[in-house]
Amino acid sequence: MVKIKPFAAIRPPKEIVREVASLPYDVLNSKEAQAIAGEKSLLHIIKPEIDFDPIIDEHSDKAYEEAVKNFKLWQERKWLIQDPVENYYVYSQTMNGHTQFGLVVCANVEDYISGKIKKHELTRKEKEDDRMIHVKIQNANLEPVFFSYKDNDEINTIVSSAAAGEPEYDFTAEDGVRHRLWVIGTSDKINRITEIFSAIPAFYVADGHHRTAAAARVGLEKRAANPHHTGNEEYNYFMAVIFPESNLRIMDYNRVIRDLNGMNKESFLEKLSGNFDMEEKGDNIYKPCRLHEFSMYLNGKWYSLRAKTGTYDDTDPIGVLDVTILSRKVLDEILGIKDLRTSERIDFVGGIRGLGELKKRVDSGEMAVAFALYPVSMKQLTDIADSGNIMPPKTTWFEPKLRSGITIHKLDRR
Repeated sequence: MVKIKPFAAIRPPKEIVREVASLPYDVLNSKEAQAIAGEKSLLHIIKPEIDFDPIIDEHSDKAYEEAVKNFKLWQERKWLIQDPVENYYVYSQTMNGHTQFGLVVCANVEDYISGKIKKHELTRKEKEDDRMIHVKIQNANLEPVFFSYKDNDEINTIVSSAAAGEPEYDFTAEDGVRHRLWVIGTSDKINRITEIFSAIPAFYVADGHHRTAAAARVGLEKRAANPHHTGNEEYNYFMAVIFPESNLRIMDYNRVIRDLNGMNKESFLEKLSGNFDMEEKGDNIYKPCRLHEFSMYLNGKWYSLRAKTGTYDDTDPIGVLDVTILSRKVLDEILGIKDLRTSERIDFVGGIRGLGELKKRVDSGEMAVAFALYPVSMKQLTDIADSGNIMPPKTTWFEPKLRSGITIHKLDRR
């Protein structure tokens, strides 16, 4: 069963929250972040390389020193202020008419180590190391991770009750997503929330695998360095926003390929026909509408590709995934792309950009062909995590992204 606790968040005054809150560090590159970062934006802390002209290496000592300086400065200027007591927080996001409600909590490092916090993707050490440095130098979790859990009626009722009141924050960001935050500060509700989660068996990492792994590594380091470690220290916990799985929507995560592995269009289509039933759909964008159906854009035309029986295994949580079918039957067998993590012949496009982005990249000549996939379901994600398996790279895309800077968790009590 999972363990959570409340915390005294460091957060902006309500009148400047929209100026401070930012997109996550890994959604923007350095040039994009520099272009949009206002004076008070958290981007100066989580992407400090943008404070230099020209932009410096984000992994340099100078960048890390700038991050520490800015975090202190934001607190000195009262752009970030710590709450006097520990709370839970309800955080909602509204995009395209859909609202999802989560709880901002501190999750337990030991739950990650023991596997109660379940992952569905592999992490890369260099990205873990970078995030670990940021946690260590700031002694804080500056950005939350994004978890899901199986719905609990009582938690849903508590969250709904809190969200019926006046929010502490209510703002719409530049991308049109509305963000609201409520504070749960009464001891009876805090204690009950903690108690309910002590009977919930697992969390599932939706987004933030590297931040989760980095936070756990910092906690273990601090534990090893403390001869009087008890397990109750603040460093045993890290900040997460946890959502009931029924609230969440997973978007498609699509692929664009630079070349046809030496083939012309006719040869490529002929090879595809061995594993897929194909139908040309014309000039208009075509989106797959069911599992095991793909759409492909090639030479100015859209195609529907339906995987033939025998190309997938519906009894295998990995084999049933459309990303697995595409990887095995197209990218590997036909196009010769063996490792999605290292190949420079492939790129990935999140569903939030729309299928028009696929068309644009092929029409420009940058890419030769694009594939759009039907989104993975939450059930597929949890089934894979429960079975201990790992999804292929770039399988899930969650929107909206959590805003950074709405709450921050320090790794000591004050």
